Amino acid sequence: MTSQRTRQRLVQRLSDQGVTDLQVLDVIADTPRHIFLDEALSHRAYEDTALPIGYGQTLSQPYIVARMTEVLLGAAGKLDKVLEIGTGSGYQTTILAQLVKQVYSVERIKPLQDKARERLRKLGLRNVELKYADGNFGWPDRGPYDGIISCAAPREVPQELLNQLAPNGVLVIPVGGDTQELRMVIRDGDSDEFISRVLEGAKFVPMLSGTAR
Repeated sequence: MTSQRTRQRLVQRLSDQGVTDLQVLDVIADTPRHIFLDEALSHRAYEDTALPIGYGQTLSQPYIVARMTEVLLGAAGKLDKVLEIGTGSGYQTTILAQLVKQVYSVERIKPLQDKARERLRKLGLRNVELKYADGNFGWPDRGPYDGIISCAAPREVPQELLNQLAPNGVLVIPVGGDTQELRMVIRDGDSDEFISRVLEGAKFVPMLSGTAR
């Protein structure tokens, strides 16, 4: 289940789907995805599929994690500070933490955040800060950010997240309701102008308001 051969088969599938960033592929190959799932589902960890983690949330499909990370790395000039909306299991957080200088991650469901914190500790990742809060508002106290990734889909891009982008910062976010699209939004220098591009279709849990314990 956790053999290097099993992980390499997953990486090959991602490569076949068009993921080309070797750094991203290497990190996914080296990251033990099975630890982000309950034991009953861990045998499915290296399938290229989203899997339930409780509380109506999912562990994102490896392809979409790789794709969003690759887009962020490719579009941003520097990635000293990255904000993640929706810590969830901590899997996307872990991938980011191995590729950027500092990750700030916001989660609205306390039990999920607690589990993610323990996983990050076990993995020895010390460049991550977690916050229990409503992700719609980002984390303004730690901004501005060179990059922002959202692991939940709002119906429209929250203005609060756009406001927290640094000059030339990049936001990668799914947007929509029943039908969603993955978008990349780039701040044009230090202006209040934003350049938006649709990347592909997407299927994410909705971005909800408030917090839950």
